[in-house]
Amino acid sequence: MNIYASLGDTLAAYSECFSVPYELLLDSNPHIKKDRLEQGEIVRIPGYETVCTWEELAHFFPVCKEALRRMKGAAQIVNGSVQLPKRVISHVVQGQKEYDFSALKQDIEALCRCYPFVRTRAIGYSVLGLPLIEIQIGQGPIRVHLNGSFHANEWITSAIIMTFLNDYLLAVTNGKTLRGHHMLDYYKKVTLSVVPMVNPDGVNLVLHGPPEQEPHRSKVVRMNGGSVDFSQWKANIRGIDLNNQFPAKWEVERARKIPKAPAPRDFPGFAPLTEPEAKAMAALTEESDFDMIVAFHTQGKEIYWGYEGLEPPCAEETAMEFAKTSGYQAVKYIDSHAGYRDWFIQTWKRRGYTVELGEGVNPLPMEQFTEIYEDSLGIFLAALYMA
Repeated sequence: MNIYASLGDTLAAYSECFSVPYELLLDSNPHIKKDRLEQGEIVRIPGYETVCTWEELAHFFPVCKEALRRMKGAAQIVNGSVQLPKRVISHVVQGQKEYDFSALKQDIEALCRCYPFVRTRAIGYSVLGLPLIEIQIGQGPIRVHLNGSFHANEWITSAIIMTFLNDYLLAVTNGKTLRGHHMLDYYKKVTLSVVPMVNPDGVNLVLHGPPEQEPHRSKVVRMNGGSVDFSQWKANIRGIDLNNQFPAKWEVERARKIPKAPAPRDFPGFAPLTEPEAKAMAALTEESDFDMIVAFHTQGKEIYWGYEGLEPPCAEETAMEFAKTSGYQAVKYIDSHAGYRDWFIQTWKRRGYTVELGEGVNPLPMEQFTEIYEDSLGIFLAALYMA
C-alpha cells in the first residue's frame, strides 16, 4: 500500500500507526533518507492487500484518520462507507498446484506487492531466456542461500520454498511466530537469498511438454525417445543435468555416467559450467559470500551434509538439527560429485546441504505437499536459527 505523507511525518509514527515493524518500513522505503518526510512523499506500507470497511479494519489494527485521508489509490467511498486497505492475514502464494515458471513469477510479484521490503533480481537467464530470479529477504550480516528445482521433475521444491517464504513474510510483518520462533529476530540476523527455480525451462517441459521454439522442440523429443511424456525429465532444455555441472570432481562423474551425450537425465555436459543456469548459480555464489547453502531436491527424506572431508566441524550439528526437526535422516557422505553443494563445500569449506524432500517416485504427487511442507518447515527455520 502507498500513502502520501504530510510535511513532518515520520516512519516511526507510521510504524506505530499501522503496527508494522520499523525495520520493515525502512527496507520498504530505501528512497527515504530523512527522519522527517516531505509533503506528498510516497511511503510504502507493507502487509496490505484488499479493502474492507472502517468497522472491519478496527478489528485488525489501530489507524489514524489523518493518514487514511492521504492514502494513494487505496481508500475509497463505496455506498457512503469509507473502504480501506485490509491487512494481509493469509497466503498470497498458492503452492498446491502444478508449479511452473508462470506460477512462480505470479507469486513473486504478489509477494513483492504485499511486502515491498522483498528484493528481487535476475541473476541470469535460462537457455530459452527465462529469468533466474533471486529473492532476498532480511538485513542481517549472516548470508544463507536456498534453492530448488535444479532438476526439472522436482518442481514441487519450488512450491514448497515459496510457501515457506509466504509464511516467513506474513509472520515477520504481523509480529507472529512460526513454531515459537520470532521471525523478526531472524530478519535482523540473516540475509536470506533464494533462487526458487534454477531450471525453469525444464520445469515447463515436464509440466507442459516441448516448447514451440526450434530447434529445442525437435531436439527434446528426440532425446526423449520420441515420447511427448516428459514427466521423468531432470535435465535443462539442452539435456544437461544442471546438478552435475560444477567443478567438484566433475571428471569422475563424466567418466562414469552412462549418458555420453545430452539426455533426459544424468549427462553432466561436455565440460563443467557450460550451461547458463549453472553459470548463473556459480556467479551468484562467488559474489555473495554465503555462510551456508541448502539445495532442495526430491526424494528420499535424507539430508546430505559432507563432501570429501572438506565440510567444517559445525556442519554436523546443523545437519543433526535439520534431522531432528524434520524426521529426515542425516547422511554424511554419498558417492556423488559435481553437484552444486559439493562445489560449495569444496570451494569455501562452509556448510552445504542437499535436502531430499518427500518419498516415492518423481515427480512427487501433490497429495504429499502438506506432509512435505510440515516436515521441511523445521529445516527452513533451523537454517535461520542455526546460521
